[in-house]
Amino acid sequence: MPVSPHRRAVTWLLFATFLWAVSFPFVKILYIEQQALLPGASILFLSILLMAARFAMSSVLLLPWVIPQVRGYTRLEWQQGMWLALFGGAGMWLQADALAYTKASTCAFITQGYCVLLPLYHTFRSRKLPGRHTVIAVIMVVIGVGWLSGVKPSELRLGRGEWETLLAAVMFTMQILCLEHPRFQGNRSLAITWIMFSGISLFAIPCSLLLAAQPQDVLTALASPAALGLIAAMAILCSIGAYGLMNRWQGFVSSVEAGLIYCAEPVFTSIIALFLPAMMGVWMGREIENEPLTASLIGGGALVTWAIIILQQKPQTAHSHHPTE
Repeated sequence: MPVSPHRRAVTWLLFATFLWAVSFPFVKILYIEQQALLPGASILFLSILLMAARFAMSSVLLLPWVIPQVRGYTRLEWQQGMWLALFGGAGMWLQADALAYTKASTCAFITQGYCVLLPLYHTFRSRKLPGRHTVIAVIMVVIGVGWLSGVKPSELRLGRGEWETLLAAVMFTMQILCLEHPRFQGNRSLAITWIMFSGISLFAIPCSLLLAAQPQDVLTALASPAALGLIAAMAILCSIGAYGLMNRWQGFVSSVEAGLIYCAEPVFTSIIALFLPAMMGVWMGREIENEPLTASLIGGGALVTWAIIILQQKPQTAHSHHPTE
């Protein structure tokens, strides 16, 4: 029996979320390496520098496939790619800056707010309440992500870090909706992915130079095989792999379902952090501890996983998609 496009899309989007989750342990390990290369460097500078290097490298790696087709890119492909760059780049920048003003657990929890914002958007737009399966899945995801991240209701306040993270969640919501917009249904996923990467690079490169204490700090923070190797891995796996799959397959599911699938990211991140940091530490010649297996990982991860399964019981409607490339 052939697998439906919807089921294939769910599988590929879960795999894309897994690839995206790999970036978080990689970033943590990269910062350890870069702070040894450049003591005192701010997390905001290192975050923007990583965006610049990672997406610039991704753009270059895609050139062999892009160059033969770039003259045929349509106006709508350029528009959608630049909108994705704006929303994605702004979201990552806000998220990085927020970490200087709030706890990582709070940031991780609020970032997943798009799983609530997307149903609210469609409710107001259609003036129709979401279905029972969607409501139950959203509630389970919110509880699961909160449990997994360890955030406590008493710790939630609306300071600068929380507001920036909430705005980042809005940007990621817009990014997801941009892939669903009917106007862009005929766009090719490779085209919009490369334009997106190039747009983020054009934004992040000058920002990293402005945030550097001195221009040579940009080169110093990248001046080791370990740092370049980690950035290359993120460019291939977490940018080309994750975004390429998201841009290709998200059109087969609704934006609400896609948002809930992407909320599996903290689950994958926590699982990967059980073994990857120590393995990478051996390769880098540094002692890096794995994160322990906790009840919050088991309980929160189970809730998020079950929420995604519940959503699959909902009757599916047809969705547009990008053509096969």
